[in-house]
Amino acid sequence: MASQARQQPHWQPPPSPSPEDHIKLPPLTIWNSLTRSKTPFIPLDSKNKRVTWYVCGPTVYDDAHLGHARNYVSTDIIRRIMKDYFKFDVKFVMNITDVDDKIIVRGRQQHLLEEFNDTARRKGTATVEDTCLAALKAYVAKNLPLLPKDIDPRDVSKQIDNYHDLILNGKALDGGSPGDKEAKIKMHIKTVLVASAAMVSLKTGSILQGDFNKQVQDILLPYLDSLYGSTINANDHSIFTKLTKKFEDRFMEDVRALNCVDPDVVTRVTEYGQPIVDFVEKIKKNGFAYRTSDGSVYFDIGAFEAANNSYARLEPWNRHDKDLQADGEGALTKKTSEKRSDADFALWKSSKPGEPSWPSPWGNGRPGWHIECSAMASDKLGSQIDIHSGGVDLAFPHHDNELAQSEAYWCDTAHPTQHQWVNYFLHMGHLSIQGSKMSKSLKNFTTIREALGRGDWTPRGLRIVFLLGGWREGIEITDDLVKEGSSWEDKVNVSVEPLKLLRCRLRIDNAQNFFMKMTDILDKQASNHQADAEQATWPPLQKAKTDVFDALCDSFNTPSAMRAISDLISDYNSADKAALTIDQQLATGRWVTSIVNMFGLNGPATISDSSIGWSGIDIPEYAKPYLASISQLRDTLRQQARSSSDLDPERLKKHIAVSLPPQDASSSSSIDASAAAVPYQQILSAVRAEVSTLTPSPSLPQDILQLCDRIRDVHLWDLSIYLEDRADGAPSLIRPVTKELRTLKAKEKAQQAAKEDAKKVALAEREKAEKAKEEKGRVSQLDMFKSEEWSAWDEDGVPVKDKEGVEVTKSRGKKLRKEWERQRKVHEAWREANGLGAP
Repeated sequence: MASQARQQPHWQPPPSPSPEDHIKLPPLTIWNSLTRSKTPFIPLDSKNKRVTWYVCGPTVYDDAHLGHARNYVSTDIIRRIMKDYFKFDVKFVMNITDVDDKIIVRGRQQHLLEEFNDTARRKGTATVEDTCLAALKAYVAKNLPLLPKDIDPRDVSKQIDNYHDLILNGKALDGGSPGDKEAKIKMHIKTVLVASAAMVSLKTGSILQGDFNKQVQDILLPYLDSLYGSTINANDHSIFTKLTKKFEDRFMEDVRALNCVDPDVVTRVTEYGQPIVDFVEKIKKNGFAYRTSDGSVYFDIGAFEAANNSYARLEPWNRHDKDLQADGEGALTKKTSEKRSDADFALWKSSKPGEPSWPSPWGNGRPGWHIECSAMASDKLGSQIDIHSGGVDLAFPHHDNELAQSEAYWCDTAHPTQHQWVNYFLHMGHLSIQGSKMSKSLKNFTTIREALGRGDWTPRGLRIVFLLGGWREGIEITDDLVKEGSSWEDKVNVSVEPLKLLRCRLRIDNAQNFFMKMTDILDKQASNHQADAEQATWPPLQKAKTDVFDALCDSFNTPSAMRAISDLISDYNSADKAALTIDQQLATGRWVTSIVNMFGLNGPATISDSSIGWSGIDIPEYAKPYLASISQLRDTLRQQARSSSDLDPERLKKHIAVSLPPQDASSSSSIDASAAAVPYQQILSAVRAEVSTLTPSPSLPQDILQLCDRIRDVHLWDLSIYLEDRADGAPSLIRPVTKELRTLKAKEKAQQAAKEDAKKVALAEREKAEKAKEEKGRVSQLDMFKSEEWSAWDEDGVPVKDKEGVEVTKSRGKKLRKEWERQRKVHEAWREANGLGAP
């Protein structure tokens, strides 16, 4: 990184609001990338609390991954806080980049791959093998230059071991810690290994064509594009738009699945061809851009700064970073000697063969990457914007170039004072894996739909992790991070310690299930109960409200807000419920619900929703009557089995018959006997039938308790329902089985299996020892030394000479006599045990 000697330029705070308008605003401060500090937030329209916000949207050439989820979910959280908690009127605009170098390359590659596959089908395997071998060599030469140029696919693995052992052993090239550079080399190694293995398999006929195509495409695509990319008919924009339309639709599906609210306005580069040309023309007219001979237009940083403007407002220390500059210009940009400065960047690019184009005064071309956001944001939000946001990796050069060209567009050349286009710039932190940011270029990503589809994450679980991590800090995916997020969700949803769950076959008698407890109270609340605001006041609740407000005013400090919610639930769980009024308990439940709703943790529910709890804790309506009957039956059985020493089955049956609906309850209009309800009806019928067979016996209480356990741990568990036993005779709590409960039960099952395995091993060892003892006891002490090791024995069978005829020493003889004596006792004990008497 370049020296950080350069400092950020002066930031002009927005105009102070009037006293009457100021009082409407929260004391909100925001970490502003333009100052690298927390600054008071004052919207341009403070009178009406209106906020204008532009966010850089996706470049749609592939599926969005969890790194994108980090950006857009964190942005959504802040947007919800601004709108729903602080009550700002937010106009939220997001762009879709559907024209850029990556899209052009990917669109061409997919088009060329289709043509190649058609040709391969006609010409056969030999053509495919030759092309793939050339592609492999080209890929290796560009990305893994240490490997031999004329590499053989059969030797790839060996050559990689020889030349890249440092990388393969997790070490850095420079001796420090491995980072993105090492991650990229690993990516290239994996690509080459996969492709070469597929090529070897093709020769032996041991791979399907579809699998082969997938495994070689990462080397084949860039090779085909290098040969034929410039030959395609780029005037046919469908080559590119069929790619971008597909992935724009999939992106919107993904972020909606993550419960992100749709933008108020969506803009697309392809819809802004002429407005972008007009935008560039005005910058040029203002004296801050110049045309080159090929018809491109570049931003003139020197002229811009000479007019008392500031370039690289966000990261001035990176302004000379050539790698970042090159990345900002795109892979298709060719170097030109006509640029006035190496740092000058393209506003308009002349289109080369194989690239889509639009008409302009400078010839056919296409927008530079950065200009699109300036033109679209300015069109929708005007000359000044309250908030601009995006991923932290976009700060330089993308956002810095955006700022420069927008300020060059909006500046008043007649009155040359610096124009501040954005007042607050927010950058979302990276999501990292194994020390490297998750990115498409490193291919170290999991797509959003893969993560949700496999069940690795849920929309709620992922959002909780981002809330716990904060919006601008980097987040590293680790097992501890996953556990932390699960623990927070579990505390709100199923507030129990894992060890309590594991004991007594997963009984959770002492569990404090917050939302389920609250809904239980709400269900039992008298219909004529009127809430009393004063009675609802509870000091821990008031403290939590204050703590959350203070945290969110502190630059949307969601980790502190989440801790405040967790602390409130802890206070509630440990409180004497008899000392709390219904109003206090329900007010606590409703407030926690309102905050998790506001954070987007409960689907479409809003902060003003008066219900309690979140989705996932509800029981299907059609199942409730049956579950209520099953739970009531089980509670009665447990109570009787635990409290009565002389159980009378007949009296128990009569008691149950009085307390339950009639046997044909399924015909009642109060119970839905639909197909979905049949399993619950069958369990109720089966349990009642089993109760009817009870007979007096000493084991009757134990038999009943075992039946109760089967109802809870088998019958209902298999239907994803759990009955939570509660103390003090309270009815069991009916709730759905959560992912956490399943995990804990699986652990308990594994522990039980391990115990059983240990018992089997111990038993086998005992049996082995007994067998050895039996075999040893069979041998008479008179015969125990009769072997080739000895040549002479005394009358008791104790050796006196070794096999060479040498007499046994006195000390050795004593040892042998002791062994003989021990065996005598063992043998006599064996004879006695087997009824053989003395020898």
